[in-house]
Amino acid sequence: MDTTLDDPLVGQTIDGRYRIDARIAAGGMATVYRALDTRLDRILALKVMHPALAADAAFVDRFIREAKSVARLAHPNVVAVFDQGTDGPYSYLAMEYVSGCTLRDVLRERGALQPRAALDILEPVLAALGAAHRAGFVHRDMKPENVLIGDDGRVKVADFGLVRSVDTVTSTTGAVLGTVSYLAPEQIEHGVADTRVDVYACGVVLYEMLTGAKPHTGGTPAQVLYQHLHEDVPAPSAAVPGLPACLDALVAQAAARDPELRPHDAAALLGLALEARTQLSDAELDSVPPQAHAGERSAAEDRTSVIPRPVAAPEQPAEQTSRLMLSPLSVESDAPAPAAAAPVRSRRGPLLVLAALLLILGIGAGVWYINSGQFTKVPNLLGKTEEQARSDLSAAGLDVKRVDRKFSDAFERGTVMNSDPQGGKRIRGNGAVVITVSRGPEVVMVPDVRNRTLDEAKAELSKSGLAPGIVTQAFNQDVPQGSVISTDPPGGTRRAPDSAVAITVSKGRPVQVPNVAGKPLDQAKAALEFLGLTVQTAAEQVNSPAPAGTVANQSVSAGAQAAPGDTVVLTVSKGPRQIPVPNVVGQEADLARKTLEAAGFKVRVEKPFISFGNTVDAQSVPGGQTAPEGSTVILRVKGL
Repeated sequence: MDTTLDDPLVGQTIDGRYRIDARIAAGGMATVYRALDTRLDRILALKVMHPALAADAAFVDRFIREAKSVARLAHPNVVAVFDQGTDGPYSYLAMEYVSGCTLRDVLRERGALQPRAALDILEPVLAALGAAHRAGFVHRDMKPENVLIGDDGRVKVADFGLVRSVDTVTSTTGAVLGTVSYLAPEQIEHGVADTRVDVYACGVVLYEMLTGAKPHTGGTPAQVLYQHLHEDVPAPSAAVPGLPACLDALVAQAAARDPELRPHDAAALLGLALEARTQLSDAELDSVPPQAHAGERSAAEDRTSVIPRPVAAPEQPAEQTSRLMLSPLSVESDAPAPAAAAPVRSRRGPLLVLAALLLILGIGAGVWYINSGQFTKVPNLLGKTEEQARSDLSAAGLDVKRVDRKFSDAFERGTVMNSDPQGGKRIRGNGAVVITVSRGPEVVMVPDVRNRTLDEAKAELSKSGLAPGIVTQAFNQDVPQGSVISTDPPGGTRRAPDSAVAITVSKGRPVQVPNVAGKPLDQAKAALEFLGLTVQTAAEQVNSPAPAGTVANQSVSAGAQAAPGDTVVLTVSKGPRQIPVPNVVGQEADLARKTLEAAGFKVRVEKPFISFGNTVDAQSVPGGQTAPEGSTVILRVKGL
C-alpha cells in the first residue's frame, strides 16, 4: 500500500524552500523524502525528524550532529549534506539525492555477488569510512541499507545519524545502538564503539555479498547477538565452495571477534582489500556464485535495536552476565514485530470506568478541572530565539522562570536548546518554564605541539579536547626525525571541541639513495648502511644480466630520497639465464635477426665488403647450443 498519500508533509513546503514531493523511506528517528529545492531548482533528499522526538534535546542534538559530521567529511563516497534547519515542529537535513538502490535491494534481487562486484562495492565504502575515521568519527551503523548504489554506478555511504567521536564509548542512556546483524562483540558486551566496529560490520557485509546470507542467523535478535559474542564469522568458502582463500582471509581479518586482531580502521582494511584483489585472477573475480540465498532474510535481523544493559551482580559469572544482557530487547523497525508472549493489561479501562462513575455522581466537572482544566502544554521551543520563546510561553499563559546558558555545537548561538519542562509536557496554567539558551560552540585553543614527538602531540591534543587527525610524514632538515613539523590548523587557532587536527611528522634529513645495481653485495650493503639506511637481502635470487653475486635490483630506486632508518631490499643476481640458441644458418639476415631477438639475444650482422647475397652463412654460437640470455650472437652473411 502506498502510504505517501497518508503523509501530511507530502505536497508541503518546508522552511519556505523545500517542496516535498514523495516519501522515500521511514525509520525510527526520521522520514526521508524526495524534495525540490525551489531556490536552486534541484532535486534533493530531505530527512525530517519525527515531530514526537523534536522535544527531546538529545535526539535533536544527535540529528544536527549528523549534518555537521558529514559536512566536514566532503568525500565523494559519502552522501553530502547541503543544509540543516527547523520549521516549527520539524527539524530537517537537506541531503544529496542518489537515484538508484541500496545494497540491500541488490542482495535481495541477486543473492551472492561475484567477487569482483563485491570488491567494487566494498572498496568505495571503505574509502568513505576511512575518511570518516581519519577525521575522528565512527559510523557505528554500517549495513547494506546504508550503502547506496546510484544509477551511474557510484557507491555512497549514507545515514551518519549514529556517528560519534572516536573517543565516545556509549550513549547517555547506556544502550547499544545499531543493527543486530552487524554489531561488533565489543558493542554488544561493553558498549565500546571505535573505528574497529565499522571494520567488523564491513567484514559481515563482505561475507553477505559473497554468500548471499548473513553469517549469524536466529529466530530472535538475542540469538543473533549471542552468536556475535561466542562464534566466529565462518569462512565464505564454507557456504560457497571455490571462493579463493584470500577472500576467506579478508573476511576473517575484518570480522575477528577480538578487536585487536582487526585492521585498526577502514583505511587499513581498504589496503588489505586492494591487496586481495591483486591475488585474484580474472576467472576468480568473475566466478558466478550460487543464488540459493537470494532474498533470504531472518525476521530477527536488519532491525535498529536499543538493548538496555542491566548491571550484573559482582558474583555472577561472565557467561551469565552475557545472557542477561541479551534478554530484555526492544526493537525499532518497520518490519512486523513478533507477537508478545502475553498481553499487557491496560489501566485505561478502570480509569474510564472511574471517570464514568464520577460523572454519574455529579463530580466529574471538578475532577476534569483538577486534572485538565488547570493545566496546559509547554510549547515546543527548540531552535527558537530567546525572544520567540518568551513570546510563545506568554501566549500559552506561562512565564519564564529562569534562563540558563550553555555551550552547544548543535544549536546556533542565542537559540533555545532545552526547556524544563520540555515541549509537549503538561504544566499548570500559571506555571513557569526554565529555558536553556545556546552560547554556541565552546571553542578551544589548538596547542603548539611543534618539535614534540608524535605520541606527545596526540596526548596534548586529546588533553585540549581535540581529536588527533590524519598523520602525514615529510622530510625536514631542521626538525628531528619523529617530531612534529606542523599541524593543520596551526597552534594558537581556535576550534570547536573534538575537531580533528592533522599532524605532519618529520622524516628527518633526506638521504639520496645511490645506485648499487651491478655491485657486489657486500659493497652495496656497506654503501647504503654508511648513509644510515637499513639493508635487507631478498630471500630468492634472480637471473639478470648482472654477474652472479652482484646486485640485480634495489627496492628504492637510485636517486630517490629516503629517511634515515628506511629499509632498502637488495636482490642478488644468479647471472643471466642460459637459453638455447636457434639455428638461423641459411635464413635471410633480417629474418634471422628477428628469430634470435625473439629468443632473447642481441644480434650483430657482419657482411664482407663485397656481397651480393643476404643469406646467413654462419653464426657465432651454433644452433642448439645455449648462451646467456641477452648476450650477442654474431651472424655472418655469405659473400662472393
